[in-house]
Parts: sequence; structure tokens; C-alpha cells
Amino acid sequence: MTEYSQKLLADVKAKNPSEPEFHQAVEEVLESLDLVLQKHPEYRSAKILERMVEPERVIMFRVPWQDDQGNIQINRGFRIEMNSAIGPYKGGLRFHPSVNLGILKFLAFEQVFKNSLTTLPMGGGKGGSDFDPKGKSDNEVMRFCQSFMTELFRHIGPNTDVPAGDIGVGGREIGFLFGQYKRLKNEFTGVLTGKGLNWGGSLIRPEATGYGATYFAQSMLQTKGQDFAGKRVAISGFGNVAWGAALKVTELGGKVVTISGPDGFVYDEAGIAGEKIDYMLKLRASGNDRVKDYADEFKVPFHAGKRPWITKVDVAMPCATQNEIWEEDAKELVKNGCLCVCEGANMPTTMEALKVFQEAGILFSPGKASNAGGVATSGLEMSQNSMRYNWSTQEVDQKLHTIMKDIHDTCLNTAAMYGTPGNYVNGANIAGFLKVANSMLDQGLV
Repeated sequence: MTEYSQKLLADVKAKNPSEPEFHQAVEEVLESLDLVLQKHPEYRSAKILERMVEPERVIMFRVPWQDDQGNIQINRGFRIEMNSAIGPYKGGLRFHPSVNLGILKFLAFEQVFKNSLTTLPMGGGKGGSDFDPKGKSDNEVMRFCQSFMTELFRHIGPNTDVPAGDIGVGGREIGFLFGQYKRLKNEFTGVLTGKGLNWGGSLIRPEATGYGATYFAQSMLQTKGQDFAGKRVAISGFGNVAWGAALKVTELGGKVVTISGPDGFVYDEAGIAGEKIDYMLKLRASGNDRVKDYADEFKVPFHAGKRPWITKVDVAMPCATQNEIWEEDAKELVKNGCLCVCEGANMPTTMEALKVFQEAGILFSPGKASNAGGVATSGLEMSQNSMRYNWSTQEVDQKLHTIMKDIHDTCLNTAAMYGTPGNYVNGANIAGFLKVANSMLDQGLV
């Protein structure tokens, strides 16, 4: 890392203390962009990176709501509007006790690059609350969502900021949020994505992130003359991303042998397919946040408190949360002959683990590239809302496949152009940066 990048990272850490995830996201990008800054000093002169690491706007507010016992509860709400150089802010809302400013800034920063890679006109943002929907009644979730939107509505709009779902925010929550927005604004617009199919949603949106990651991994394997046929695949998580990945991997001829939760992981030698993939939906709907139920249901081994990366597989797809593959996990995957690691979650690989993969020369894609299928399909939902029209499942899936292949090819070509062939991390960071940076230069000091 150059002296300039080291100073910028030090400034980020000094200005944003106790936000390790944000520091990590910035550091990973800076390591790639040294290659660009040497060729394009105009970005340094215009302080483009200094501007990109500062959100354009940070909104933080209280969210009072009443539980079913009549008690008043207070949570914090957030929206990070990171960068709007190429379009309205776009990014999910996360409802989880772990939500804080640092995590949301990391997610919003990643979102800027991810949205840029899709080629769709979307800026980057992220938001949420430390509210935990697990264990809450539908009425409690509704009252919370209505209170949350009562403040958020004044900061968003179809041409300003278009939130989506994320961890803890599914179809139920999006419905309650949209209903309150419509009540307050007296208008029916595409202000949220992930909506129900009856009122403006897009087909395959729940599966889209997992589908997109699988399409990206398929393109990676094809660079080595291979595909998913006959491949053993380890997937972490059991939510929408893992579910979509399991569906598409199976369709492409692969065998998914693991899913995981906070309690551990299950290993299914026969493969997670058919009714077993359908059972993943029941697991999520139960609200219990555990996968041992799958092991009990299908009589397969359960490894309590462990992650699935100790399994001998050809492809690893981390689809749960940030920093779930550690250095020792990476070494285990390499030792066991893993060919490809494709991130389905946001930054699930630590910096130390990333270096292990790169030194071993295995195929590795960062989430900002391979995880982009969800927001890409959200962008397609926005387009359908603008046209007052719905595409078929096949049309959306085909458009998603095309977008993911284009992202893959862009990453690969950009990496080669800047002297690091096969380095998807550099390719994704540089390609995502260039579009945003050039747009910021065009628009002046904003």
C-alpha cells in the first residue's frame, strides 16, 4: 500500500473509531486502487477517495413502538446515504441487534462499488435498526415498521433513495414499511424493492442474490474449462441467499452438502435438493435461527458450534454474514482441494483468509461482485415499477444471468488491464471505482 493510501486509511480509522468492519472494507479497496492512482493522479488531486469514504448523509433517529403488553420500547434507526454519483441511493435495510453505524457504513461503502458493477443507475446506501424481529408478533413488527417509516419516509423516494430488504427484513417487513409510506405520502411509487408480487414486486427477487452468486461462480469455473456438474458445494447460512444458491447450484448439476446457522452446520452427503431445499424455507419461517432441526428432520450429521469450511468440497459459497471465513478456515479449504470460493454474503472473508486464497491461486470472488445479483434484480424491479409492467420469471432470470456474466467479464478484463490477471478483487474494486469516480469528476465538487 502506498504512503498516500496508508495515510488515508489512518485518517479513516482516526475519524471512525471502533468501526472495524468499515476500516476493513476501506483497506481492501485501497489496496486495489493503488494501481489506478498511479495512472490517474487526477483522482488524488480531486480528493475522490477522501470524498468516497465520507457518507453524503448519515441519518440516525429514535424509533418508539408499543409491544403487545402495552409497554413502550425504543430502538435506533439509521440510513447511510453514501454516494449518489450514478443514481439514487440503493441498498437494504437490516433489522438485527448487531446493527450499528460502523456495520452500516461498511455495507453502504461496499454497496457503492457493487451497484456500480451492475451497470444500472444506482448509487449506494444502507440502513436499518437494532430492532430484532425474531420472537415478535406480526402486530409488534407492524407497529415497529410503521414507527420506523414515520421518520424514514421524509428522506427517501423513488428518485432519491430506494431501500430494500436485508437480514431481518423480508416480505412481511417490506409490506408494513411500504403501507406506511403510502399512507404518509398518499402515493403509490416504487420507493422500496422486495415488494409482494401483487403490488409491484419482481419475480425471483428472493432467490436473486443466490442465483447471481451461482452464475458468477459458474463463469469463474468456466475460465478453467469446468462447470458445476458433479461438483460438491459447501454453502453457509440458510436464508434467502443460501436458499437461492442451493436451488441454482442443484439446477446446474452441483451437489450442495452443507448449510449452517449460528448453532453449527449440517452435512448431508446425499445432497440438499428437492424437498430438502423447500425445508430451508420452513427453517427460516420458524424464527428459531438454527439448522439442527434440518439434521433431526433428515437424519444427517450436525456439527454444533462449527463452520462448514472443514468439509472437503470443490466450491465454497459463504452466504451468511461478514467475516465468517477466518484464516484457519481458508487454509483448511485450500488443503482439502477447494477450487473456487464465491462470496454470496457481504465481506464474509477476513483479510487474512483472503490472502491465503490468493497465495494459493484458487478462484476467489469478492461479494461486491458475486453478491450483486440481489441489488441487480432490485434495479430490475425499479425498472418494472417505472414502466408499470412485470416481466416473466424467465425474462428476469435471463436478464440477471446476463448482468452477472457481464460483471464477471468486467472484473476479469479490468484486472488484466491493470496488470493483475485473474485477481477478481482488484478487478471488482477498480471497475466499480472508475465509474463512480468519473461521474464525481463530471459533476464537480459535490
